[in-house]
Amino acid sequence: DEATDPSISEENWECIQRFCDQVNADTEGPLFALRLLAHKIQSPQEEEALHALTVLETCVNNCGDRFHSEMAKFRFLNELIKVLSPKYYGIWSSEKVKSRVTEVIFSWTVWFPQEVKIQDAYQMLKKQGIVKEDPKLPEDKILPPPSPRPQNSIFDTDEEKSKLLARLLKSSHPEDLQAANHLIQSVIKEEQEKSAQVSRRVNTISEVSENVKRMDELLENYRRHELSPADQETLQALFQRCEKLRPLLFRLASEAVADEEALAEILQASDKLSWVLGQYRQVVASQ
Repeated sequence: DEATDPSISEENWECIQRFCDQVNADTEGPLFALRLLAHKIQSPQEEEALHALTVLETCVNNCGDRFHSEMAKFRFLNELIKVLSPKYYGIWSSEKVKSRVTEVIFSWTVWFPQEVKIQDAYQMLKKQGIVKEDPKLPEDKILPPPSPRPQNSIFDTDEEKSKLLARLLKSSHPEDLQAANHLIQSVIKEEQEKSAQVSRRVNTISEVSENVKRMDELLENYRRHELSPADQETLQALFQRCEKLRPLLFRLASEAVADEEALAEILQASDKLSWVLGQYRQVVASQ
C-alpha cells in the first residue's frame, strides 16, 4: 500500500526495495506479490496503477527466476491483458496506464524470448487489434538483463542437509539412495508446510486489514446516523467474522514464534482487530 500510494507523485523507493526484499525472503513471495500487484495495476486510480507498474518492473529486475517464472504464467499475464481489453477494464483504464502495460509486456518479449506464454499473449493482443504497433521503448525503460538468483530452498539454507544429500547421492549402496529419497521427500513436505503457513498468514492478515478498514468506515457512518439497514447487517456480519478471526491469529502467532518479522506482522493485525471490535462494542452494542 505504501509503495503504490496514489496520494504521492514520486516513487517511494525505500518501500519498493522493502517490497522486493520481502518477495525474496518468502517461499511464496512471487506468487503473493504478483496477486497483489495485479490488483493494484487494475486500480481505477491512475497514479496507483502507475506506481504498481514501477514496483512490478523493479521486482522483475531484483527478484530472480522464481518471480520470472510466476509472471510468465497466463494466470498473471491475463490480469495485465484485462487492463488493455475493452471487454474488461480497458474501457475505463487511462491511456497512460494502458501504454505502460503495453510497454511492460513488449519489453518482456525482448528480455525473455524463451518465455512462450509472454510471446503468445503479446501476439494475441496484436491480432485482436488491442496493440496496433510495437511501442518504442525509451532507453531508461528497457530493463537490464535480470541478475540470476539462487533458488530459495531448504537445501540452500540448511548446509548440513545439503552435504548429507550430496554424500548419499554419490553412494552406490541402495540403502543410501533410499535414504536420499526419504530426505528429499521430507524436505519437500517441510517446504510445503512452510508455504501453507505463509499462505494462511498472508490471506488472514489481508482479510483482517480489509475487514478493519470496512468496519471503521461503517462505524463512522453509524456515528453520523447515516447507515442504511443493509449496511447495518453488513457491519454485524463483519463483526461476527472478525470475532472468528481472533483465534486464527493466535494460532498463526504460535506457528510464527521463530520468525520475528512474521510475528510482529500478526501481532499488529491482532491489535487492529482488537481496536475495531472495541469500537463496535462501544458504538453499536452499547446502544
